[in-house]
Formats: sequence, C-alpha cells, structure tokens
Amino acid sequence: MAKNLVIVESPAKAKTINKYLGKDYLVKASIGHIKDLPAKGLGVDVDHDFEPTYELIPDSKKRNNKKIVAELKKAAKEADAIYLAADPDREGEAICQHLAEEIVPKKPAKPAFRVMFNEITKRAVNEAFDHPRQIDANLVDAQQARRVLDRLVGYKVSPLLCKTIGGRLSAGRVQSVALRMVVEREREIEQFLKTEYWTIGANLSSKLPPAFDSRLFKIEEKTVKTGGFDQDVKKNEVLIGEGSTATDIVSEAEKQSFVVNDVTTKERKRNPVPPFITSKLQQEASRKLGFAVKKTMMLAQHLYEGVELGSEGSVGLITYMRTDSTRVSDAALGEVRDFIGKQYGNQYLPEKAVHYRSKKDAQDAHEAIRPSEVARTPDSLAQFLKPEELKLYRLIWQRFVASQMMAAVFDQTTIDIQAGRFIFRATGSVQKFDGFLKLYQEGRDEKADDDDEAERSLPLVEKGETLKLNSITPEQHFTEPPPRYTEATLVKALEEKGIGRPSTYAAIMSTIQDREYVEKLQGRFHPTALGTTVSDLLIKGGFDDLFNETYTARMEEELDAVEEGKIKWTTALKEFYAKFVGDLAQFNTYIKDIKDVNTPTNEVCLKCGAEGMVQKWGRFGSYLKCLSCEATRDAAPAPSADGGSSPSENGEQSAEPEACELCNKPMQMKRGRFGPFLGCTGYPECRNIRKIGKSGVAAPAPVPLDEKCPVDDAQLVKRFGRFGEFISCSNYPKCKYIKQETVGVSCPRPGCKGEIVVKKSKRGKAFYGCSEYPNCNIVYWDKPVLEACPQCNAPFLLEKTTKKTGTFRYCANEECGYRSDESAEVITKPKPGVQDEAR
Repeated sequence: MAKNLVIVESPAKAKTINKYLGKDYLVKASIGHIKDLPAKGLGVDVDHDFEPTYELIPDSKKRNNKKIVAELKKAAKEADAIYLAADPDREGEAICQHLAEEIVPKKPAKPAFRVMFNEITKRAVNEAFDHPRQIDANLVDAQQARRVLDRLVGYKVSPLLCKTIGGRLSAGRVQSVALRMVVEREREIEQFLKTEYWTIGANLSSKLPPAFDSRLFKIEEKTVKTGGFDQDVKKNEVLIGEGSTATDIVSEAEKQSFVVNDVTTKERKRNPVPPFITSKLQQEASRKLGFAVKKTMMLAQHLYEGVELGSEGSVGLITYMRTDSTRVSDAALGEVRDFIGKQYGNQYLPEKAVHYRSKKDAQDAHEAIRPSEVARTPDSLAQFLKPEELKLYRLIWQRFVASQMMAAVFDQTTIDIQAGRFIFRATGSVQKFDGFLKLYQEGRDEKADDDDEAERSLPLVEKGETLKLNSITPEQHFTEPPPRYTEATLVKALEEKGIGRPSTYAAIMSTIQDREYVEKLQGRFHPTALGTTVSDLLIKGGFDDLFNETYTARMEEELDAVEEGKIKWTTALKEFYAKFVGDLAQFNTYIKDIKDVNTPTNEVCLKCGAEGMVQKWGRFGSYLKCLSCEATRDAAPAPSADGGSSPSENGEQSAEPEACELCNKPMQMKRGRFGPFLGCTGYPECRNIRKIGKSGVAAPAPVPLDEKCPVDDAQLVKRFGRFGEFISCSNYPKCKYIKQETVGVSCPRPGCKGEIVVKKSKRGKAFYGCSEYPNCNIVYWDKPVLEACPQCNAPFLLEKTTKKTGTFRYCANEECGYRSDESAEVITKPKPGVQDEAR
C-alpha cells in the first residue's frame, strides 16, 4: 500500500504525475470541485459577514461525486500523508481547501500539504514535493469572495430579469459588462454616419527601376487627413471631402514637375513579442487558427495535463495555461538559448536573455505559457498530437522561441516629392535581417492602412532629381464605423480595461453566446434582440454604475488585494453590498413601473383598425399592443446597417404596410429572439413571417415552384430563412414538409435506406446527415461526393477546402487514410453518431 496520497483535479493529470512519483505515492483525481454553494437557495448569510454555506456537489449523469469523495476519504484514511496538488491558482487553492475539510482525517490527524507546479515535468514535480507548503488562506479568500460576489449578483438579479422579460435569463457581474460592451458597439455602428474623403496617388519613375507609388501628403503647409477618423480637422490639416476638389488638385498637379525634395533612410528594429499569457494566447489562436476561446483553453488544458508520447508515456507539454505573467524560469531560458544557438546560429542569439515586464497586477509566481521542454519541437510531436493540438502547440512553441531571438532589422526609406504647392510622399521598407521573424510573426485584428506601403521596395533616388509622372489618380473613400468585436478583440478589450482574469475569459465568451444574448456572424459578435433588451433593462433600471467597466475593474483590483493579503475578503464584500442593495431597490421600482404602465400612442392597429395602441415592455424590448383585439407589433422600425430605420426599396420610409402574400392582410413589424421580422396581422390564422436582415431589408416573399408537395399535393415554394434558402410546402404551418437538399450519396450504415442530405446546425454551420434521422444519426462535417475511394473502394469520398491546401478529397474510412492531396493537413476523421449534437 502506498504511503502517500496525492490528489489532483483530473485523471489525465494524475496519470502524468504518477509516473514521476514512484510506488510510494497513490495519485487520484477529484474531478474538479467537490463542494460549492447550494444549487437551491442563496447559500450566503449576508447578515453575518457573508458566511457561505458549502455543500457536496450533487451527483449528475456525468459525475458520481459521492462515490469520488468516498473513495478519496478511504484512500486518505489509509495513507500516512496527503498531498493536495490542484492547479496553481485561486480555483486550485479553493479545491485544496475543500479537500482538506472533507477528505483529510481529523482523528487521528494526518499531515496534509499543498504542492504546486507550473509544468508537469519530472523536474518541476520533484521540486514541488521537495518543498511542500500549507494552503494559502489569502488565495482561498480571494476565490471565495469572487464566488460569493457572483452568487449575490446572479441570485438577486437573474430572477428579476426572468420575471420582467420571461424565460430563463441570467445576469453576471462580468458577463453583463461584456454584453454591454457588445451592445454599445452595435449602437455606435448603427449611429455612425459615413463621411466621404479622397486620397490622391501618383505613380512615378526615377532613373532606376522600379516605378513606385506615392500619396499626396501635404498641400502647402497642411497635412492631408485620411483614414477612419473623427471629422475634427485641426488647423494644420486639410480634408479633401469632395470629388470636385480632388479633380481640381489632380488637374493642377499634372502640370507640375515632380522633384525629389528629401530622402531619408533609417534603420528600424522590430523587437520580438513576449511569450504568451492567457489572453494573448486566446487572441492569437483566434486570429491565426480560428479557434474559439473555449476551444483554445480546452486544447491547452490537455497539452498541460499530459499527452501520450509512445514509450515515454504521458508527458505534460506546456506550462500552466491560466497566467498573466510573462516571467520565464532561468532553467527554461538556458534551454531555449542553447536551442537557438545550435538550431539557428549565434547571429540569432541576443547577448543576454530577454526579460519581459509583466503588467503591474500580474501573478509572477506563475510563468508565461511555454513548452515544458523546448527540445520537443512541433515536428517531433506531430505523430502523437491531434491536428488541432499540434497547431496550438506549434503556436506556443514558436512564440516562446522567437521571444528569445534577435530583433528584426529593416531599412526604412521615406521620399518626399515636391510638385508645386503639393508634397507627395512614398515610404518603403527593406528587411536587412529577419531575426525572430524567421520563426514567428504576431497576427493583427485589423489590417493597417500603411501595411502595404511599409513592405514596399523603393528605387535609389537623389535629392533634386526630377521624376517622371506616369499617372495620378484620385480615389474615393468613406470613413468606416468601429468594427464589431470578435472573440479575440473582446478578450483584448476586457483585458485592457482590467475586467476579468485569465481564468474567466473563456467562461464569459461562452455564457453570452449560450444565453443567446449575442450571436456570432462571420466571426463577429452581434447582440440579439434579447441581449439588447437585457442590457438596456439592467442599465436603465439602476445598475449603470455596477455593470460598467470602471467599477468592475476596481472590483477585480480589490479581489487581487484580497489575494495579496492587503484587505479582508469581507471588507470588499461589505463595500460592494452596501451599494448593491441600493441599486437593487431602484431596479425593483423601475421594473414595476415599466410592467404596470401602458403608455398611450396614436398608432393604429393593423389587424382591427382600432386607434390608440399602448406601448409596453416585453422580452424583446418595447412593443405596441392593441387594447381591442390584443394584437401586438414592434414599437419601432428595424434599424438598418448604417443606423436609422429601414427604408423601402426606393430609399424612402414605407408609408403603407406590406400585404401578406398568403392571405393579403397587412404585414407588421415584430421582434423575436433572432431580431426583427415581418409577421401577418392575421395571426394565429395565418402564421406567415419574413425575417428582416441586418441591412434592415425584409427577406423576399416565398417564390412558387413547379413542384408539388409529396405530403398534401400543394405547391412548393422557395423561402428565405435564418440560414438561407430552403424549399417547403406553401400550406405551412398546416403542412410542415421541407424538401431536403441531397448530395447524391446513400447512407453507408448497413440496413439504412436513407440518403445523405445537407443540414444546418443551430449556429448556422452546414453539415451532412442521414435523411432517416433520428432513426439513423450518422453525420459528416465535410461534404460527401459520389466518387469511390481508389484505395479501399468505399462508395464515396469527403471533400474539404482549406485556405492552406485548397480543395481535396479523403476517405471517410479511418483505417484507410486516403487523401487526394498528400500535402494536405492531417484530417480529423468524422465520427458517426453525433447528429444530435450538431443540431
């Protein structure tokens, strides 16, 4: 029997650690937290210093918590000592505290120790067990303060949202701030007024090639203002705002001699970026790999806890992935410097190791995210890692190695050309030494206007040289609204504002999507009607000062101060709660007022013709209700993409309501969970609806087809839904037949008579499943094509398209492994039987 019990969170981590400790240690997993606040009830005594009541987490389908706790208690009773080895952060410390309370025997008392390591390697694990310590009460208090804060906000505010709006809704101390940021950015875009401006470019030739482009930089002493900007033009600036002005400038400039006025060449260094912290890893994986934040953290967790490397067994490949520190241990710095010198040469190796400064509130007890052993190159691990794991590991490995390489060096040249009262400028850059760029270049969220110019090569010219004008061209532009947030840019904004911490970003992104407060379209967040309603209700109702960026960031700082032992956790809670109680009372009054008040209007009901509809508040914002026939409609027209209300096709606001193509009654604006739509006033007898897109334009009316419905012999029509075109029966909703798009491939499952059809997931992504679902739930993410596999004679292949390799085909049979393009990336084989999840 082992003398010592070691408890970690996950079986994967237990397996990796077990091989380093030997037979005197038994390593078991708690599978995360074993205790939490109760599922029902507040669980916090606000009158007695916010004393929390913890309970063992109830059993679920996925986890038998009672059995886990019983097994751990039995093992602890038989051990001489207990080592608690949860992750090195607040959550990990809280898990250890709860394990100590529930698992460690009190009579007779057994010694219990806390061990921490930032990487799961033999060196790090042995060092941690050589220097065990006690549980850090400050870390436990910081986690407890965060948990109680979140419980108070969620438990007190969420029920009021549900009562006011309806449905299962939630508010959160941080999630509601993130939602507010998305909603406010959408309003900025809606209210943005595009402004015209012009740039003027001249293509010139010197004595030596190549010809090059320049841009009008100054008119006399004033700099030409360009780009996406506000319209406050300063005294030393000039804006070319009209095409006629641009034409006049071109006409005048064409008559001038273009003479080189000044040439400057400067050496510019571009320094490497620090190794990853959590937020930067999430941002870069989103930009370069297209990974959602949740997916990035899931993959990183697996790499940290351990991956099977053949005869080596399970090996932890990266350091702990929840960190805001850029610190790197001396041992790791020594290893990477040796690697750079041998692999790339001493010209790529700085004289001393590069040390990066972490932000002021970073937890420097942690390290940056880096490979646990730099000698394990991505290529050497390719056979052991899944494709997505390999991509993420390569990103982490390259960033870390590049962070200790020499700076890249460029010669940057600027040429100013005088043409009468105009000065044209050309800029270009030539790389002299690639340095760290040999291995890694950081991605960008938005392309800068001067990127192309910066990478351009310019000819050698002399001051006073007259250049030949090849062409001069005016170009029209319009200022652009601020871009919608992606997961990467929202995490970046939260981090910059001090909102959330490394362990919370993934949960924030998931929650606002899972609650359907936002939807992701083409990779960018759009608030749903529900999300906008919830945010507006919270802010207008009295929580403006609670769910705002400044206050939330200050609360994060106070939680950090609790962790550092500077203030008591109850002190932070008391300050918060005193303010929260007042806001809560104000919110209760507000929602009572808006629920009870019917604001009279002069609007006419489109269903019964009665005048004087009243404005009320509902799940998707304000709406109009007829007191005579109970009909409802949206209180305002849908906004167009550029702000304002949606126009008709001729650009004017529609005066007459559109007629329903099924029953000829008027259509009226309504609002649902997916935004505004046109609905028939004949509802519920006629259920015809047409979605209104982001542009503010309603989807076209159904188009009749020369086909009959196989169910009731009615005419089929082409409709335009949330995920695009589809064909259905014209008698909907009496007949709910929808014609499925086939790909010409029969279902491969033995005994199934179905065929593979195109389907859409709840996120709008296309996938391919059996027409006999739910009796057959086979599914593929890549398109099946009717072409026999030349290697195993399977009746069809799957077709995949990537930016890197283009379009290629591969066999669905995992054992075959055929690919039409052998240079294509490794394919993740589809797994039949997950059609329910795809839906």
